[in-house]
Amino acid sequence: MSVSVAVSNSPGFSPSSSMFCNKAAIISPAPEALTLTLAHLKSSQPSSSCSSSPSSPSSPFWIRFPKPPSGLSAVAPMASTSSSTSPTSSNAITKRKRPARLDIPLTPLSFGALVSPSSSFRDVMEAERDGYSVYCKRGRRRISMEDRYSAAVDLRGDSKEAFFGVFDGHGGAKAAEFAANNLKKNIMNELERITDYEQAIKHGYLTTDSDFLKEDQRGGSCCVTALIKKGNLIISNAGDCRAVLSSEGVAEAITSDHRPSREDERQRIESRGGYVDLCNGVWRVQGSLAVTRGIGDAHLKQWVIAEPETTSIRIEARHEFLILASDGLWETVSNQEAVDIVRPSCVGIEKATPLEACKKLVELSLSRGSVDDISVVLIQLPNFI
Repeated sequence: MSVSVAVSNSPGFSPSSSMFCNKAAIISPAPEALTLTLAHLKSSQPSSSCSSSPSSPSSPFWIRFPKPPSGLSAVAPMASTSSSTSPTSSNAITKRKRPARLDIPLTPLSFGALVSPSSSFRDVMEAERDGYSVYCKRGRRRISMEDRYSAAVDLRGDSKEAFFGVFDGHGGAKAAEFAANNLKKNIMNELERITDYEQAIKHGYLTTDSDFLKEDQRGGSCCVTALIKKGNLIISNAGDCRAVLSSEGVAEAITSDHRPSREDERQRIESRGGYVDLCNGVWRVQGSLAVTRGIGDAHLKQWVIAEPETTSIRIEARHEFLILASDGLWETVSNQEAVDIVRPSCVGIEKATPLEACKKLVELSLSRGSVDDISVVLIQLPNFI
């Protein structure tokens, strides 16, 4: 049987539409028209022209079209089961209420917490006093400076005693800043009860690490420190900050970087159930951190320890100066190069310019492609003999 479909009055399919109603042949049944043999559908007589009535009692179902554009008729009759239903009784389509406007804040794309530099943050830090000079510069890959330094002379009123340190933070500057503010104090407190320099410094490092972990802060810091006391130079490190001594122009690395590539460090980590992995050409602890010792790093504390390695030297006339620097310098400048650059500004001249020498080291490293923070502390040892 043939099935008739009645379309409600709409702008697109209204009786006045020339597209559908000017020619009866367009909607007239043709011999090849589709017929459906569904028992529950009621037969209808084919129509030879468009009907002007919005409803037809012979139609088995209706098609409802979307709401017409503004200004056009929006009335569509509802399907009726009775032939007596009038178009005037049809219900108008309920007008949908416009949803409230969504105000989406425009914020920059970021991953993790937003970085808020500390009040002491600067892209460049420099300082100079009799006996030492400091120059630090933020690297291009850093949002904020994560290096810190410590410099204190005239300890306990003795002009021949001093403490210096460079602290290279990772995962933020919190650990480096904490160590710069507390490590000297903790070491000096230990020296009041322990006469052994190495043990006193070891306990000072461990106490600083323990106190920082209680702060529940993320990140960590590598450290290199130099304590000058009673003519002795006691140098300690945890991580890859380095101390280089100039002895009559010959560079001597006093510290050894604590990296996963060191065989003894790898064995220590593996003996504690950890592992060392090569990631994109860099050896890392647990596939994460590129150093094996330091302050902080709570999530790796089982393997990344704060215990320093310490070397004690009696200061002699041949010892000219000591360079403490973060790995941002040593990645691109060799130990001997550093000594060769500094020495003309500090040794054998009437007016030394050690701060300018520090700046030269930093600028040389940057010119060679270093993108890390670089901190340099230059100590003129003859001042403390």
